[in-house]
Parts: sequence; structure tokens; C-alpha cells
Amino acid sequence: MDTLTPVTEHLLRDMALPEPDSDSKDGRGRVLIVAGCIGLPGAVLLAANTAMRAGAGKLQLAVCRDLAIPIGIAVPEALVIGLPQSEGGSISRTAAETLASPAERCDALLAGPGMAEDAESEHLVAALIRAVGDGAVVLDAGALAALRSDPALTRHLPRPAVITPHAGEMAKLLDRERAAIEAEPLAAARAATERFGTVTVMKGARTHIVAPDGQAWCYAAGHVGLATSGSGDTLAGLIAGLLARGTAPAAAALWGVYAHGEAGRRLARRHGGIGFLAREIPGEIPAILADVLA
Repeated sequence: MDTLTPVTEHLLRDMALPEPDSDSKDGRGRVLIVAGCIGLPGAVLLAANTAMRAGAGKLQLAVCRDLAIPIGIAVPEALVIGLPQSEGGSISRTAAETLASPAERCDALLAGPGMAEDAESEHLVAALIRAVGDGAVVLDAGALAALRSDPALTRHLPRPAVITPHAGEMAKLLDRERAAIEAEPLAAARAATERFGTVTVMKGARTHIVAPDGQAWCYAAGHVGLATSGSGDTLAGLIAGLLARGTAPAAAALWGVYAHGEAGRRLARRHGGIGFLAREIPGEIPAILADVLA
């Protein structure tokens, strides 16, 4: 039987988060988030706010041109890059050239929240991964399609990319039935890690995390209230923010999963169970991180 380590605050205390190397925002890293489409602009906000709440120092958001001004007003902390868009309202593949330099210079790249799952996104994400320099990478939602087309895409990276699929997305990644993924989520996470060379976060009622060296963890203390629209976008942003600070990929995944789950538990206590909103998750994160390290 597979050995699974529980994700607890005691575990995390043995992998303390990096301290900023200066009192400058540059010391906490730069996140580039490439996300959203005309139909799902809110995913950008959720990921962006959580990345900042995780302690990232600088934030860049790359979005469809029509979203740039409203997103910039909604997230005044960010530098916003307006990109060409397709007729269907997704970021155009032609944006790859514009994003090559920001991708190369960022400390953490997050692609996928709210992105359309189409050929435009697939081409763009592949180009971004090839352009990224020493920065860490998180792939979520629509960005995962690029791995289906090229399973070796992330293997050249200096650090393992982190992927965050739910059961439906994992079924597409592995070309299996969703029911099979839900029946054996750990086996699915291991298969994805082996195929793509990633740190795999298999989201679910029990979230399984598998690293390329074979280590596996399970977080089972989340709350059903987290099964709500936009929750996954906050988790992806949280992991990206931790990576920007210099956290190793597996540690960032573990801290992110724990803090996300604990945020759900705290919100549920205040709101009476289900009914809290994904937009309320980011505000819980700084206190949770501080409490673990106290």
C-alpha cells in the first residue's frame, strides 16, 4: 500500500517559508498570472488577490485586451498587460511574443485560471513554458490542455511545475473515465507526476499531492464549503504566490493546500457551514500562514 504523509501544521513547521531577503517588494518575488477570458474575468481577480495575500511582492496580470482596464481598476496593486484576443473571447496565441520577456523575468508563472480550453490557449501556454526562465510554474484549469498535447512540455524546467487538476481535468489529462479517477485519486496523481514530471495536486474531498521523487501526501481536513465556484482559482494563486517567495514546488503545494483548506474551515465556522464565497478566501491566508509559523 502507498505510504501517505498527512498534511498538518506540524509537518509544515519543518519546512518553514523563506524569509524575504530584504525589506523591498523585490525580495518577495514577482508573479505573472496569464488567465481569464471574456466569459470568466473573475478567475483573474481570485488568483491575483490570493497570490498577493500569500506574500508575493510584485504582481503582473496578462489578460484579454477588453479586460485590461476593469481588471486594473479592480486590482490596483497589479501591472496589467492587455493582450490580443480571439473572436471567441480568449487570449490569442499571438500574445506569446508579448509575454516572452515577462515570462522569462518572473519568479513564478501561473497560467490557466478562467482560460478557455481551446487551441489558442494551448498554443499560448506551450510558448510561455518554453519562454520561462528560472521561475517556477503553476498550471491550472484551461492551461492543462497544453500537457495533453505535449506530455514532455514541462520536463525541461529547472524546477518541477505544479499542476492542480480536479477529477474531471485529470480524466482528460490521463485519458481515463472520471469515475476511475475518483475511485483512485492517489494512483491518478502518481500517474500524472510520472507522465509530466510535475508536482501534482489532485484536488478533491481528500487532496493528494505527489512529487517527482515519489513522496506523497494527503490533506483530508478541508471543508465542503470549498467546493464552490472560484475556489480552485484561489488555490492556484496561493501556490504561485508562495513560489514567488522562493518556496520549493512541493513545499509550496503543501502549504497552499493546507492554508486553502484551513481558510475554508475558518470561514465555515463564521458563516455556518456552506455559503461563503471564494472571494473571501484570500483574506484568511496571511493569518493562517502566521499562525502555523508562530
